Amino acid sequence: MRVLVTQPIDPAGRALLDAAGLDVTVHPGPAPMTPAALREAVRGCAGLISMPTDRIDGDVLDAGPVRVVAQHAVGLDNVDLDAARARGVVVTNTPGVLTDATADLAMALLLAASRHVVAGDRLVRRGGFQGWRPMMLRGLDLAGARLGIVGFGRIGRAVARRAAAFGMEVVHSGRPGADDGLPFDTLLATSDVVSLHCPLTPATHHLVDAAALARMKPTAVLVNTARGPVVDEAALAAALRAGRLAAAALDVFEAEPVVHPDLLDLDNVVLAPHLGSATWQTRRAMATKAATNLLAFVGGQAPPDRVV
Repeated sequence: MRVLVTQPIDPAGRALLDAAGLDVTVHPGPAPMTPAALREAVRGCAGLISMPTDRIDGDVLDAGPVRVVAQHAVGLDNVDLDAARARGVVVTNTPGVLTDATADLAMALLLAASRHVVAGDRLVRRGGFQGWRPMMLRGLDLAGARLGIVGFGRIGRAVARRAAAFGMEVVHSGRPGADDGLPFDTLLATSDVVSLHCPLTPATHHLVDAAALARMKPTAVLVNTARGPVVDEAALAAALRAGRLAAAALDVFEAEPVVHPDLLDLDNVVLAPHLGSATWQTRRAMATKAATNLLAFVGGQAPPDRVV
C-alpha cells in the first residue's frame, strides 16, 4: 500500500509505517504543498496522513484514489467529511494526546497578554527601559478575574483546571445553540478574559466579530488557540487599536500563515505561530496515533479514532 505523508512527522510515527512494510512518501516541507501539488503527489496512494494545512477535498481523494485519511491533528475543518462519506473513505484524527500541551499554551498566551510580557520584552530590547515606574505596563490580576471559556471540551476543561490554580473564576459557554453554560453574550459581557476552544464550523466562523467584540469589556483580553477564522481579525485589530479591547493573544490566524497586517504593529497583541501542540512528547504522540489509525485500517481493523 502506498501512503503519502504531507509533512515530516516525528520519527516514531514514521518507524511504525516502515515496520509495516508500507511504501511511504513524505513531502519534505517546510512549506505545505499547493492544492495542485497535493493532487499530483497523492496519485497512486491509498493512504494519506494529512496536516491541518492541507485541504482534503473530493479532488484529492479521487486523485489517489484515497481509501483512508489519518489526520495528524484533532481539528478536521480542512477535510471535506461529506466528500469522504460519499466515497467510503475512512477519516481519523488524534484526540486526547494534545489536550495538555494546548491548554498549557493557552495559559501561556493568557499570561503573556494580560501582563504585557511581549510588549515588555520589546521595550527592553529597543532600549526603552529606563528603570522601574509605578505606572508602567500595568496588567490584569488573574486572582479573582473571570475567565470565560468558549467551547468546553477536553482542551477547554483543561484550561479551566489551570485557571482555577491561579484563583480565576471560570465560566463557560458551549457551542452556539447548545444549552450548555452561560449564554455566549453574557459570557462576553462579564468575562475579564475570553479563551476560545470551539471547533471551526459554519456556526463558529467569525463567532467573534465586531458585534461580539463590542460586548466585551474594554479591559478584557481575548485568547484564541482554536482556529483562526473563529475571529474576525480585521474587527479585532480595529478594537485593539481603538482601545475597545485591552489585549489579545492569537496562536491561529484567518488566512494562516498570513497574519492580518493591521495586527503586526500592535503592542497589545501576542502572535504565536500555531504552537498549541508543539512539544516533543505531544507531536510524537500525534505521529504515532496517526500511524496507528492508518495501520489499523490497513490491517482490516477498526481505527481507534475513526471520525468517518
